[in-house]
Amino acid sequence: MAAKKTAKKAAKKTAKKAASTTKAVKTAKKAAKKATAKAAPVKKPTPPSPDEIAKAAYLNYRRRVELGLPGDSDGDWLEAASQLSKES
Repeated sequence: MAAKKTAKKAAKKTAKKAASTTKAVKTAKKAAKKATAKAAPVKKPTPPSPDEIAKAAYLNYRRRVELGLPGDSDGDWLEAASQLSKES
């Protein structure tokens, strides 16, 4: 008889543990779902416009001329496009 009572108690404890574990898992899943739903969407970087590149290329040209460095307009343009792409 004592063995039956002990077995019943053990079964109840196991059932309680399983129920509480299931609740904890469900609660964690709900919290994770809320966190991902509320997260701000990631914005894709937009490529710089040709006008922005042109302005930056002009500034590169001015700097290059003032410093007396060799180069050409194509190099200024490519450097400006590269700099602006890294910033975005």
